[in-house]
Amino acid sequence: MNNFTINKKIIGISGAILALLIPAIILLLNPHLEGDQSLCPFKMLTGFPCPGCGLTKSMVFFYEGDWNKSLSYHIFGPAFIFFCVLAIVTLSTELVTKKEYFKKLLFNIRVAYVAGLMLGSYHLVRLFYFVMEHNVNDILKESVWR
Repeated sequence: MNNFTINKKIIGISGAILALLIPAIILLLNPHLEGDQSLCPFKMLTGFPCPGCGLTKSMVFFYEGDWNKSLSYHIFGPAFIFFCVLAIVTLSTELVTKKEYFKKLLFNIRVAYVAGLMLGSYHLVRLFYFVMEHNVNDILKESVWR
């Protein structure tokens, strides 16, 4: 394993740890997160949620043990947590054993297409319900154009 590969694994582990820690820190600093405005740049600009909107709140409520609320904010929140933990364990194991275990699965174009289609389909359904539940004024209140 060369230095470039080792550095990529360390960056991957660091990124996964950071992705798990940020919602935990937000929970500690702001236990009443539910009513707060989203910090998503796309939502601030357009008033519409992006495909990742709700992911942080989903993770926060998952950490609190409220799985129903976690899934209501973003259905892939718990899956994202699982993926981050799996990435930390796998990449750490690969660094120690100097073997690669899931390279064919993780860098498979079909897996990427399936994941993209799942997220895209979920986002289209969320957008449909969002538009049905909000009028133009509600959408503008979510943006910087209010």
